[in-house]
Amino acid sequence: MNKKHGFFKTFSVSIIWLWLGIFALVPIALIFLTSFLTKDTNNIVEFIPTFKNYLEVFNHGYLKILLQSIYIATICTILCLIIGYPFAFTIARSKSKYKPLLLLLVIIPFWTSSLIRTYAIMAILKAKGILNTALLAIGIIHQPLQILYSDTAVLIGCVYDLLPFMILPLYANIEKLNHEYIEAAKDLGANWLTIFIKVIIPLTMPGIIAGSVLVFLPAMTMFYIPVLLGGAKNLLIGNLIEYQFLTTSNWPLGTAISVVITLLMGIFILIYWHNSKEKDRESLA
Repeated sequence: MNKKHGFFKTFSVSIIWLWLGIFALVPIALIFLTSFLTKDTNNIVEFIPTFKNYLEVFNHGYLKILLQSIYIATICTILCLIIGYPFAFTIARSKSKYKPLLLLLVIIPFWTSSLIRTYAIMAILKAKGILNTALLAIGIIHQPLQILYSDTAVLIGCVYDLLPFMILPLYANIEKLNHEYIEAAKDLGANWLTIFIKVIIPLTMPGIIAGSVLVFLPAMTMFYIPVLLGGAKNLLIGNLIEYQFLTTSNWPLGTAISVVITLLMGIFILIYWHNSKEKDRESLA
């Protein structure tokens, strides 16, 4: 029985590694190798090694797009945290019979294509859309708000699409929160603001970090939301990569930008991981 169990375990792990190797490691390796090749109009790439693609990534125009992408992703992450934390806290503190329904409301958007949801946001934000029609009818505004095709519309779309990725990790962490610490802080005379800042936030920091990473990384590389809601006025890094692949057919430069973004994301993840580990070690000491 032990031999059979060992064979099954080895076989299962081998299948997983084979799957990851074919569909994850090999594509990443191809992208990395392509980033060092030369553009060829006829054959997509020419097998002439060069560092020109990486030098071009760091020119002024591309750096401006990268900084714009980081700015939008940061604001989106902050907004998702501000909106998602109270929502996750409310779900975690609600009665057990209501939790499945509230979690279902969070997960339901995943059942619909994000592209369709983005078009729904367009129908709400456009000049003669639902929002402006309602505000005009109430009398709050006297002329339609120009929200669509702006950075505000891009942020609204990103927050709407990525908010569940913030709520779910926060909920999972808040659900495990030991309420004895809160009761102890109350007994020591701490008010709710002090308890929230000095007790609840530090204890739920792993959920905050996980949710921030899950929101920040996709927000940097989304390309269809800036096109549909921003009118392609301000290109983000995802649009730049799409443009290099589909419009200019400059695959080496597109892959070089992808590699730089992947490394940047990896650095962010390592920083978060390192800080969380340090805090865990301090709490144990």
